[in-house]
Amino acid sequence: MATADQREDAGPDDPESEDEVYEVVDLTEYARRHQWWSRVFGSNSGPIAEKYSVATQLMMGGVTGWCAGYVFQRVGKIAATAVGGGFLLLQIANHSGYVQVDWKKVEKDVNKAKKHLKKKANKAAPEINTFIEEATDFIKRNIVLSSGFVGGFFLGLAS
Repeated sequence: MATADQREDAGPDDPESEDEVYEVVDLTEYARRHQWWSRVFGSNSGPIAEKYSVATQLMMGGVTGWCAGYVFQRVGKIAATAVGGGFLLLQIANHSGYVQVDWKKVEKDVNKAKKHLKKKANKAAPEINTFIEEATDFIKRNIVLSSGFVGGFFLGLAS
């Protein structure tokens, strides 16, 4: 950066002769170096599993697991209420004579769907297998974080 005396001596074609000099900041590099959790929990160098202490990993996994479990519980209750209420209304309509259900056709369609699902299950998509392998590897590499998540998830379901 040029001083005020150097700017006065510079010619009109010199880019630093302007009144203000701007510095270009690479935000991606800045974000990598200044992550919010690094300021909160402290940072070390090395792989992610070794980067944070065991207590920090358990806490982070537990908090995210609790949030996921709590949301899962709330959404599950709403879904169960909707499905149960719909089934109850259907039974009331059937009992009152508003709806006639052909149970033989329902049974035939359910058996057909079962056979179709069994065929598809035997030919599992390779993407699903790859995803399962990646998830298993992640859990093995981050066992402390994963166990904190599972514990927090169960606590979130219970709350």
